[in-house]
Amino acid sequence: MSNKTSKKILWIDLEMTGLDPVEDRILEVAAIVTDWDFNELGVYEGAVKVPDAFMKKRMIEGPSKDFWLKFPDSYNGLVKQNEEKGQPSEEVENALLALIDEHFEKDIPVLLGGNSIHMDRRFIIDEWKALDARLNYRMLDVSAFKVVFEGKFKKKFSKPENHRALDDIRGSIMELKYYLGKVKA
Repeated sequence: MSNKTSKKILWIDLEMTGLDPVEDRILEVAAIVTDWDFNELGVYEGAVKVPDAFMKKRMIEGPSKDFWLKFPDSYNGLVKQNEEKGQPSEEVENALLALIDEHFEKDIPVLLGGNSIHMDRRFIIDEWKALDARLNYRMLDVSAFKVVFEGKFKKKFSKPENHRALDDIRGSIMELKYYLGKVKA
């Protein structure tokens, strides 16, 4: 593995049927490539086709029921998107790999960024092995900054929680900029 540092960040957010990477499935993905000044260099949105019965079983009848009942607009939007735009998982993974090929050097592992990105990474490991192989073992997790700034400094960033992937990534980038704005270098 290369010791070189990526000059860019691949921000990813996934919406899943739930939080169990073995039992649940990825429904929606958004990715934004930024530089270290957080300028957007590339954007991708995709929907993974998941059988309707599976979505209902995991999201409405299953362990994620209470969560999705709190966000009915997000749930309904994901259902509609699944019906109208859902693609096979392999096609979505290939589109993400194409985004990486366009914006990142081949010999440098890609730095993955996001909020609680460890959870998204668990799904990537399980469902998208070729994508996982391109990623650095290190990740930029905005939630670590959240824990420090809320716990130590009582500073809190309130980002919108609409549970749609692209908006969530942009919220994570705004949140990291907020925390970094509090740091005196």
